[in-house]
Amino acid sequence: MDAPSRPLSGRRAEAARNDQRILDAARAVFVADPGAPIAAVAEHAGVGIGALYRRYASKEELLRRLCADGLEAYIAAASEALADDGDPWEAFARFMRRVVDADTHSLTSRLAGTFTPTEELNRDAGIAQELNERLFERTRAAGAIRSDLDVNDLNFVFEQIAAVRLGDEGRTGQLRHRYLALLLEAVHRPATTPLPGPPPTWQELTARW
Repeated sequence: MDAPSRPLSGRRAEAARNDQRILDAARAVFVADPGAPIAAVAEHAGVGIGALYRRYASKEELLRRLCADGLEAYIAAASEALADDGDPWEAFARFMRRVVDADTHSLTSRLAGTFTPTEELNRDAGIAQELNERLFERTRAAGAIRSDLDVNDLNFVFEQIAAVRLGDEGRTGQLRHRYLALLLEAVHRPATTPLPGPPPTWQELTARW
């Protein structure tokens, strides 16, 4: 049995709170405008610029952390879906909804090209794509997805949903799920007419980084 974790000391607890405030502020600031200065993050978080730099040495480092968080959430959602041995379509639809709730593509695709990825980020992106392919192929093998859809189409589906922003966070969430439901209907139903043009390739998607 694991020993219970010890509560953080006052100073460490405050540092952890500051770090979370910085990450929350960075997410809000850079998703709205990836070109915003790092000083805007400190102002939004209510911390001094010195405190921010003690935790993150540069804007690039902060952007990489956000992207890593997005990839981690995506990998967790895909892994959970693959572990679900129930109805393949229901597992796929839950995966799509979980990714939309986590807003992973605001932290990954939205920030593409604004920083230099590390080997670790490239590795995690590869893991995410591998899980993507396994989940997609399992769903297609079950006959639950239109035959002319490609796994790489999902990236732009998520980006379109992530672009929906109106009102507060609650209203944005409602609208995102409204349009996700519409897209899932289009994906799930048999194709009456083929999709025009070829899907994006993995090389095209990764070139944006």
